[in-house]
Amino acid sequence: MKAIIIEDEEPARELLRKFLEPYKEIEIIGEFIDGFEGAKAINLSKPDLVFLDIQLPRLTGIEVLELLEHAPMIVFTTAYDEFAIKAFEKNAVDYLMKPFSKERFAQAIDKVKTRLNTRKPQEQDIQQLAENITTDTLLNRIVVKTPKAMVVIPVDNILYLEAQDDYVMIHTPDSRHMKKQTMKYFEERLSTEQFVRIHRSFIANVSHIKKLEPYSKDSYIAVLDNGVKLSVSNTGYKALKDILSF
Repeated sequence: MKAIIIEDEEPARELLRKFLEPYKEIEIIGEFIDGFEGAKAINLSKPDLVFLDIQLPRLTGIEVLELLEHAPMIVFTTAYDEFAIKAFEKNAVDYLMKPFSKERFAQAIDKVKTRLNTRKPQEQDIQQLAENITTDTLLNRIVVKTPKAMVVIPVDNILYLEAQDDYVMIHTPDSRHMKKQTMKYFEERLSTEQFVRIHRSFIANVSHIKKLEPYSKDSYIAVLDNGVKLSVSNTGYKALKDILSF
């Protein structure tokens, strides 16, 4: 079984190495201290198991999950709030709250072996992990994987988000990027003072809305500062009125 450790704290990495020594069937094929390099390594090496911290430099553990093409088993090693991480429980194999004991680590490995033996598909679990986190922190950036690179998009640079079946198209002034995610996910994690669900297909950055024009009895058109026109539902119009005070 191939394993990768993504952890920025050396004492935690050392403890993982020590606790893994008796498990000869688990081979550590890489250790990484930031999420960016860790995500690249997972997609390249396709490990069976990843020990993943949530609070990491460059990319968070949550952003790492969103970029994975390969679906390994995930064990979180984190000092993250226990109540928040409970949301991961049905999708992650396990989570280890720092500092964790040898006995607690052994329990996590037992769960890994059970999951491996049941051969439960991981793809849907991985997709749900990033969605299920409970946190009061709003997104200040969105990370997207393209064929050539990983792109970090500051939310202030977003004009609007557009629903595209199982994906969301992120529009900026000079580019657009597709991300496998739901509109509901972004609606709940972007500032409601800056981003409004103006239509079932659109979430708009209100700072880029130049004007609103009537379209029909119960709908409107939002004209952005770059000239793009977006449909606005009656509900979306009411939400914009509350924020823009017109």
